[in-house]
Amino acid sequence: MTEDLAFWLGYITNGKHLTWYASFQFTIYAALLGGALAVVFGLTGATLKNSRFFVLRLVGSTYSSIVRGVPDVLFFLFFPLAFEQGVEWLVSTQVCSPEAIAAQTAPWPPCREANWFLGTTEYLLLASVSLGLVYGAFATNVIHGAMRAVPAGQLEAARAYGMSTTQVLWRVHIRQMWVYALPGLSNVWMLIVKATSLLSLLQIADIVLWADRLGAPNFLPTVGLVHDDWRWRYYLVLFVFYILVTWLSERAFEYLMRRTGRGILSEVRA
Repeated sequence: MTEDLAFWLGYITNGKHLTWYASFQFTIYAALLGGALAVVFGLTGATLKNSRFFVLRLVGSTYSSIVRGVPDVLFFLFFPLAFEQGVEWLVSTQVCSPEAIAAQTAPWPPCREANWFLGTTEYLLLASVSLGLVYGAFATNVIHGAMRAVPAGQLEAARAYGMSTTQVLWRVHIRQMWVYALPGLSNVWMLIVKATSLLSLLQIADIVLWADRLGAPNFLPTVGLVHDDWRWRYYLVLFVFYILVTWLSERAFEYLMRRTGRGILSEVRA
């Protein structure tokens, strides 16, 4: 019994498992930053869709329609790669001489000096921006509908007090629309949390990648087979982790909806 306990304690606290535990921070960072950017892009898109100018309304509608129609995985792979190669091309126009371009044997980058080596931090930022862009399109429709749900009398009263169009938008319209937007934004947040399982596609050693590595059949030259295919056990840990995040998120959004609804829902019902 004591030997088994010592074995399992040593096994789950070895270097690889400690790295797996540390990789949970990547999922949390990507979800939080991606969620914040989704709200920013959503507010921007919804404001454009509510604009008086046709061109701005067209930009907002195009953004929400096109991005929502592209598969998440495809956009998640396309944007970081396109951004990386775009930066390399821009740098190459400044640092690559004709001789260096002629001597380059690889098809990309144009020259060795223009090569941009991305690490985990850079890929994590690009992944978060990708999440924000994709789910910001969904947030755009949610926020746009919430802004339309704000009683027109509230906006007319603000204008009657002499507020400018910008003041009405930011001090009244956007502040009151949160009570209508939060239920839909909670669904967008849960989609972002689930999409963080795609981080390994961008060469980020996240919780899914490590679970696959640790759960695969493990051999050691001196010991032989340490364990067979245990991936389902590691995936079960991830399953519990995402369920816990979901439960905490639901409690947080319930609190936010109670806070934002104070004094507003009672007036609407009246």
